[in-house]
Amino acid sequence: MSRKVVLIVDDDADIREILAETLGSMDFDCATAVNGLDALAVVRKMAVRPSIILLDLMMPVMDGYGFLEQRRRDPTLAAIPVAIVTAGHGVDRDRLADDVAIIPKPFDMPRLLRMLNALGREAS
Repeated sequence: MSRKVVLIVDDDADIREILAETLGSMDFDCATAVNGLDALAVVRKMAVRPSIILLDLMMPVMDGYGFLEQRRRDPTLAAIPVAIVTAGHGVDRDRLADDVAIIPKPFDMPRLLRMLNALGREAS
């Protein structure tokens, strides 16, 4: 069985590193991006598309909402499941798809892993 690829999009270097190390130790391959614009560039250069994108909402340059708008316009990106990871309590649900999972920071790792595995099965 091949490892699932996760793209972690967060402007906080510590969060990117912790998630990449933790998920890497649990049989996920991880790529990272510092904001939505960087994520678009990273995912378009990847040899293997991510199975799942973990996306922060509040970032400079291009926030998570901007990334989601761009994702909707690109059929190859639109097929990749996204889970929102955010410390914010003011999530604008009207700007999110109904089926987008939201994982609050700080992370509950068992919950995050269950969600990643469920999204990974849907993407397979």
